[in-house]
Amino acid sequence: MRIITTILEMQKVADDLRQSGKSIGVVPTMGYLHEGHISLIRIAREHSDAVIVTLFVNPMQFGPTEDYKKYPRDFERDKKLTETVGTDILFVPSKEEMYPGGNLTVVDVEKITNVLEGNFRPTHFRGVTTVVVKLFNITKPHIVVFGQKDAQQAIVVQKLVKDLDFDIKIFIGPTVREPDGLAMSSRNVYLSSTERKDSTVLYQSIRLAQQLINDGERNSSIIISEMSKLITSKPSAKIDYISITDASSLEDLAVLRPNDSILILLAVRFGTTRLIDNILLTI
Repeated sequence: MRIITTILEMQKVADDLRQSGKSIGVVPTMGYLHEGHISLIRIAREHSDAVIVTLFVNPMQFGPTEDYKKYPRDFERDKKLTETVGTDILFVPSKEEMYPGGNLTVVDVEKITNVLEGNFRPTHFRGVTTVVVKLFNITKPHIVVFGQKDAQQAIVVQKLVKDLDFDIKIFIGPTVREPDGLAMSSRNVYLSSTERKDSTVLYQSIRLAQQLINDGERNSSIIISEMSKLITSKPSAKIDYISITDASSLEDLAVLRPNDSILILLAVRFGTTRLIDNILLTI
């Protein structure tokens, strides 16, 4: 596995791969990898000749009071994990390499970035879309793989690629969960033992919503109310939002109708740790 740290070298290597007729698959990450990331790398391996994993904790997508400085990092562990699944290139730029100063250009997807996570993290998606476009231009992929756990992010990137005519296919890998249902996340390491136990209520609430829908409930407010009751029964839990939306537009749905494709999304804080989860369903 080759490790590249500069933009110019990465662009040259990507050009050489393309000129030799090889397809490039890219998995963007912020490191501190877990089995969820590994599953995305496996998808890229299946659908491309050369797999590039990017490892960059992007300061642009963190708000001033968020956890950029303490975000977990372990390069040696990440390097070993990416090697085990056949990664060809690990692109590991520094903050100074990606943002050398004087940058006046950002990429901003409108409307679908103003809801859900956008309500609570107003500059987050501008940081995501800007760094994603930079990574596209640096690694020159044919395919890019994102995870369903960050459902809104995946939808935003898909819209970005469509609207700006990037010749890139986006794959969305399914959420990978711990045995007790908690979605794998680099931030899970922040949880205390009590918070970790309480956090299983996220998946329990999603399963509850799924059961209510299977039993015929179509009123979103009732479903959300029942989810809220379950989550707030845990002492360390504080809900930021629970929403039931159209799976493409992210518009709230008051009533679920036959053949609707919906997302149930939630963000909950356990102590100081904020976790998100979701499920995609067809009614």
